[in-house]
Amino acid sequence: MLKVDVTKQLGALKLEAAFQSDSPVIGLFGPSGAGKSSIINMIAGLSKPDRGTIVIGGETVDDTAKGLHVPPYRRRIGYVFQDARLFPHRNVAQNLDYGRRMNKLAPDAAHLQRILDLLDIGHLQSRRPGQLSGGERQRVALGRALLSKPRLLLLDEPLGSLDQDRKAEILPYFERLRDEENIPMVYVSHDPDETRRLAGHVVMLKRGRIVAQGGPEILPP
Repeated sequence: MLKVDVTKQLGALKLEAAFQSDSPVIGLFGPSGAGKSSIINMIAGLSKPDRGTIVIGGETVDDTAKGLHVPPYRRRIGYVFQDARLFPHRNVAQNLDYGRRMNKLAPDAAHLQRILDLLDIGHLQSRRPGQLSGGERQRVALGRALLSKPRLLLLDEPLGSLDQDRKAEILPYFERLRDEENIPMVYVSHDPDETRRLAGHVVMLKRGRIVAQGGPEILPP
């Protein structure tokens, strides 16, 4: 269960958002500048709400009334950005291992193999990011996040930099992740088709406010 009830001033825009869901995938949908990325940055602990609370899996990680703000490294959250943000001087295997080492996790060969198989990236391990397609880079970034064994995965426009062919290539991997791994996700997008395919609960934002929320049927055609 994810519960968010926050306000934050973002320049001239006042963000006000309140929602909760236990859906495997929550979709934050809306145009650029609606406040979607600001919400997941607060969920990740990268920024603090001006007022409000955030609860992840029963644990309160932000409560401004109590002065509570759990730092990002203690939240056990995986984050995948629009640009994969892989280390160019490291190969795929080293990039994948980064999440595990940063979270001080013991090596887990079985978990690694499951993620390699899930995302079909085992054959890429010796390559550098510059030798990968855009879709392959995003699959490696997703694998790195999963290998940190997060309790929540945040996906900020992960397909936003890809053309339609690459989107069609990678979307099934997100569907497999949703269906085969027990990791709740928050999926940020301005694409209704992507959101409709992946999300069970949709929060629609415009100019910092929630204008609708519910099932995928609320999305525009």
